[in-house]
Amino acid sequence: MSETVTEREVMEYDVIIVGAGPSGLACAIRLKQLKPDLMVAVIEKSAEVGAHILSGAVIEPGPLDELLPGWRDNPPPVCVPVERDELSYLTATSKRKLPTPPQQKNHGNFIVSLGALCAWLAPQAEAVGVDIFPGYAASGIFYTVDNAVGGVIIGDMGVDRDGQPKDTYMQGIEIHAPLTVLAEGCRGHLSKQLISKYELDKESDPQCYGVGIKELWQVDAGKCKPGLVQHSIGWPLDKSTYGGSFIYHLDKDRVAVGFVTALDYSDPEFSPFEAFQQFKHHPEIKPLFEGGEILSGGARTIIEGGSQSLPRVDMPGALLIGDAAGLLNLPKIKGTHQAIRSGMLAAVHIADKGSADGFDAALRSSPVMKELHKVRNIRPGFNKGLWRGLITAGIETITAGKLPRTLHNHADHSSLRNLSDTKTIDRHWVKRDLAPRDRLASVYFAATEHDEDQPVHLQILEPDICITRCGEEYNHPCTRFCPANVYEIVEDEQADAGIRLQINAANCVHCKTCDIKDPYQIINWVTPEGGSGPNYQNL
Repeated sequence: MSETVTEREVMEYDVIIVGAGPSGLACAIRLKQLKPDLMVAVIEKSAEVGAHILSGAVIEPGPLDELLPGWRDNPPPVCVPVERDELSYLTATSKRKLPTPPQQKNHGNFIVSLGALCAWLAPQAEAVGVDIFPGYAASGIFYTVDNAVGGVIIGDMGVDRDGQPKDTYMQGIEIHAPLTVLAEGCRGHLSKQLISKYELDKESDPQCYGVGIKELWQVDAGKCKPGLVQHSIGWPLDKSTYGGSFIYHLDKDRVAVGFVTALDYSDPEFSPFEAFQQFKHHPEIKPLFEGGEILSGGARTIIEGGSQSLPRVDMPGALLIGDAAGLLNLPKIKGTHQAIRSGMLAAVHIADKGSADGFDAALRSSPVMKELHKVRNIRPGFNKGLWRGLITAGIETITAGKLPRTLHNHADHSSLRNLSDTKTIDRHWVKRDLAPRDRLASVYFAATEHDEDQPVHLQILEPDICITRCGEEYNHPCTRFCPANVYEIVEDEQADAGIRLQINAANCVHCKTCDIKDPYQIINWVTPEGGSGPNYQNL
């Protein structure tokens, strides 16, 4: 901005938690339970708690029982006990039932909307004295004179696309605290910076990710079977690409359906969004949705690396919990119990020690890490294909993690093959007629909203590469890997190459796929103005 920046207003807290997801809220609640006099603030970039939260989600209730023992007497609005599990292998035309592995047996678990669960947890936190600030995006880190994390900087609001203040301009404040807890979720904007600054990942394998795309449907009466949990592997993915589907049957004739694709896929022409829509058109799947109506939808990335890719989780003045650290148990297809458990563990550590020092050791000796260690080789086992991965998963399950460590030795952005080295794959994809018809239509069901006149939060660090090398080598994969149609190559007579990259930032659902999968790592996702983004309903 051209005008002189005035000194920011400062608020002081004992602990700042960035992110009102399950780990952040669990940490806040447990902190106040242990130390009622601590001043604890939770900063949340979405307009309302839960609006940016999307997950499957089937949860193990144990950690929630520990955090809030009476929660079952007043459960969240979407909470359906699991009645039955199914696992299937799909070809393009058939479905074969497979035995359900132990990690995916869900007796005693609950199907929930994680967004609704977090919205339900927020008043529990406020009731014990936690200050929650939705609609305020933590856009930067405040550092102390000795280079420790000393709090966060809230992003300015009312700034136009060119960085100039509008009539609605409001300078963001600084919130200082001796301890900052990063609970941003997968590929958090600040967590990414801190992992790099303090080299927290120098002794771990490259992190790996998947993109999950989910929809909530109202289906015809009688088709929904409340409590049924269905998963599948196989089609529409080829055997070298890891991923699969979920269908969770809720109450009130509602069904949650989604598809997860690992982001280390190699085909530059592949579209995760199209794979999901094709899955819904499988002859064994489509009848469930015919005659139904899509209610909401969205996408987010999930963190898959597990114990092999876990960075150090403490640093001067701050620590990482939940998906910001990478605690998802991928074979279970669950992370919420790990998030809540890690949040409570962080709270106990802060209450006992008063600092972040030693939290990494505490986490690694806890049940959180013990659970991840037992399945550490399963995800990297699929790097050599579906069948090899299933064999590795079986042995790992029997031996409870006693196999020699299997390395995940490549970052997702490095996995795309050059067009000249890629053979066309016949995926047996069909013409579609179920909603949504395309990615732009799907954005409507995410209810995403950004002020068109705010700075573009998808920074292209080297724009020339997009038009030249990326087009030649990969045919602009951002136009396919983004599930929200943010990136388009459009004709432009004024451009040297006759084309330019158009960024439809208002479509963004904050999934972070572009930040992860871009082969040149020149797309940098930064947080937009507070309150912007999707407004997920029961996802």
